[in-house]
Amino acid sequence: MKFSRPDADVFVPSGGKPEAAFGRVTHLCIAAHADDIEIMAADAILACRGSQELAFGGVVVADGAGSPRTGPFASLDNAGMVAVRREEQRSAASLGKYAVQVQLGHPSAAVKAGDHAVATDLDSILAAARPRVVYLHNPADKHDTHAAVMARCIEALRRLPSNHRPGRVLGCEVWRGLDWLDDAEKVALDSSGDPKLAADLIAVFRSQIEGGKRYDLGTLGRRAANATFHQPRVGDAATSVTWAMDLTPLARDQNLSIAEFTLAQVDRLKADIAARLGRVGGI
Repeated sequence: MKFSRPDADVFVPSGGKPEAAFGRVTHLCIAAHADDIEIMAADAILACRGSQELAFGGVVVADGAGSPRTGPFASLDNAGMVAVRREEQRSAASLGKYAVQVQLGHPSAAVKAGDHAVATDLDSILAAARPRVVYLHNPADKHDTHAAVMARCIEALRRLPSNHRPGRVLGCEVWRGLDWLDDAEKVALDSSGDPKLAADLIAVFRSQIEGGKRYDLGTLGRRAANATFHQPRVGDAATSVTWAMDLTPLARDQNLSIAEFTLAQVDRLKADIAARLGRVGGI
């Protein structure tokens, strides 16, 4: 497969041609940066790893050149950081036994601007894969590049023929948690089954963890908190949960505004708070 940038990286951990690997993908995560996939879609990685019927594919859209760096990575320039992060993402794909891992290497500015090359690459990937489930960043994420990647992906999904669109599209937590969603709207992504592998997938990204951000502690802690603080009156059904927002309506309805869709969920949070305070006599 050829993509718009000469430095785009296509990796098939088990060997073979990317086209065949994409043809096996049932669960596809398209994320902004190296390590976002492992934060967002651990449930799918765990479910697909070793399965004869399911296969996981990962796509990283942006190059991640601007990530913070301290300690052993402090001396790296942008090109050096990109190279390190690329190898880390490959290592995660091998550990998780992904069917395929693509790193498109677009600058964040190009993604935010809606560059034609970004759209072309996403179209090529979605033409090669027919996933049942697609994992994206959620539209309330507070990282601009994450939100931009999500928007470019929704645009690409809408360009697909309706019978080629995935059955489900999910927007996942990274730079904003989704505990605020109404309980009826939360989608629970349960990664309780293999806590060691879930932790090991995050630990691969040394450039981020030792470079100044403890994503290993933060990610696993948030998943544990989500599981524990979900229901106040019943025992925990899981020990590790990532919350997701169902974005399937956005992929199917060409006229549905991403902003209006998301702000309507914020309005439902406001209504829930107001109703509860009204019940208990809140001033």
